[in-house]
Amino acid sequence: FNCICGYHQVTSGRIIFYGEDITPLKPHEVARKGLARTFQVYLASGDLTVEENIMVGCFMRTRSSEVAKSKAKAIMERLKLTSLADHFVTDLPIAAQKKVSMATALGTEPKLLLLDEVAAGLNPSEIDEIMESIRHIHEDMGVDIILIEHVMELVMRISHRVIVLESGVKIADGDPASVASDPNVIKAYLGEKFAEDQVLMK
Repeated sequence: FNCICGYHQVTSGRIIFYGEDITPLKPHEVARKGLARTFQVYLASGDLTVEENIMVGCFMRTRSSEVAKSKAKAIMERLKLTSLADHFVTDLPIAAQKKVSMATALGTEPKLLLLDEVAAGLNPSEIDEIMESIRHIHEDMGVDIILIEHVMELVMRISHRVIVLESGVKIADGDPASVASDPNVIKAYLGEKFAEDQVLMK
């Protein structure tokens, strides 16, 4: 994600986004092209409220505080964050912070949203809530999503395509069902019980 978004320079190859080479671009230039990301650890502005943090993302597309505020309110409503609008992000539980991070990224009006370990540290009910938000962002808002994630239940339930890496090497690539039954993936990540459960679910 750091290479894709311009934080790190690639040592070989190119990054093509909607037919355009974005390899040499800086992070803010990449964002203006319609590519946004979240970070595993969300570094919110501690002296800003939830609404104000989301407005920061909105300012990527407008200089008007009124327009940014209106867009932030709409995003909060979509992600069920309205009740937290006046709270400081640093005072929120981790699950809510992750949703604010997603909302701030959405403020930049991305075509593609990169989610980095968005389910890390969450309990099952919080994971379900995050999953609902991801589905809404993709299906209702029309934003494509790539996620890096180690919570396999979320990955398998929400993804159309799964790519599995082990020590930087791709060991599987396909739909969730085929990846879940791949012997290399089972050995590296899932375990026999997870694979059996996936078969039963089918």
